[in-house]
Amino acid sequence: DEPLKLSYLIIMTIKKILTAPDPLLKTISKPVEKVDDEIRKLMDDMLETMYDAPGIGLAAVQVGVPRRVIVMDISWNKEDGIKEPKYFVNPVISNKAKDLSIYEEGCLSVPDQYAEIERPEKCVINYLDYDGKEKQEEAEGLFATWIQHEMDHHEGMLFIDHLSTLKKILIVKKLVKAKKQSSKERIVA
Repeated sequence: DEPLKLSYLIIMTIKKILTAPDPLLKTISKPVEKVDDEIRKLMDDMLETMYDAPGIGLAAVQVGVPRRVIVMDISWNKEDGIKEPKYFVNPVISNKAKDLSIYEEGCLSVPDQYAEIERPEKCVINYLDYDGKEKQEEAEGLFATWIQHEMDHHEGMLFIDHLSTLKKILIVKKLVKAKKQSSKERIVA
């Protein structure tokens, strides 16, 4: 008799990404009590959803789960296919630099809209990783910008909340119009 070999099939699910002005995106996310299989499954699904979108970062609230979880892969691009995912549970930012940098930001929850946003160019991030181990990293450049962008989601903020009221209103109107147009196309098609 051969020994019984168990293999586990990991089934990842692509989740629906919420878009503004969905009210859940304004929810303040709750901390995760323990990194367990349920949280790891959430992170796996979020990562698959992010790559499918495609994007470089995703907060759990963007897929309807208001928990302090982020997945990110700022080095990934579809052409080379190399993936270097990062997982952040209960991230906390400290030691933000006084020097600022500007990046043009976009967001999977604010499709096809971009704006230059000014943020601290460096910071330190403390978090739990995929296995629940405590980690600390220094972030700078795009990584610093993007972790701050994703952490805004935990506080119920989108990058457009950093813009003037007028610019924000115009972007939200465009999103609502696009959503209505999309739903009309589905009914007709």
